[in-house]
Amino acid sequence: MSQRHPNIVNRDDVKPYSIEKGKHRLSGRILGVPAGSRQLGATLTELPPGAISFPFHYHCANEEALYIVSGTGTARIGDARVAVRAGDWIAYPVGPAHAHQMINDGEEPLVYLALSTTHKCEVVGYPDSNKVGVRAGEVFDQPWIREIVRPGPPLDYFDGEPEAS
Repeated sequence: MSQRHPNIVNRDDVKPYSIEKGKHRLSGRILGVPAGSRQLGATLTELPPGAISFPFHYHCANEEALYIVSGTGTARIGDARVAVRAGDWIAYPVGPAHAHQMINDGEEPLVYLALSTTHKCEVVGYPDSNKVGVRAGEVFDQPWIREIVRPGPPLDYFDGEPEAS
């Protein structure tokens, strides 16, 4: 089926992706890029009952927001666990205080539209596992740099530089 307009995409015309790693189970349909978005990402996401979304995390550059389309669940936001339902809008500004994760503790699928800015350079913190992710590049799926590490002793700015001795 061809697109009606370069800036319009129907969810049924976008191939879904899925993630399954333990309780982290979800399916999603990326809507922003196929509709021509350049600075906003949009993904229609579905969590089955008993599932958890992505690992608990926060962003240092990209702001996120969710709109609950259907179902019920729990949003982890910082230290809080908040019941959510269809019609709720959830804002996730940048920073550790807004670390977030969705949990479907309901009886039906939890469906939400995830929106975010799409800054190409990003640092993501993972408080539950003490990890830090770094990504930079012109396109998301082919970054120049992509590292996920656990913090250790800091290096000196000139550490390993051949002309610094």
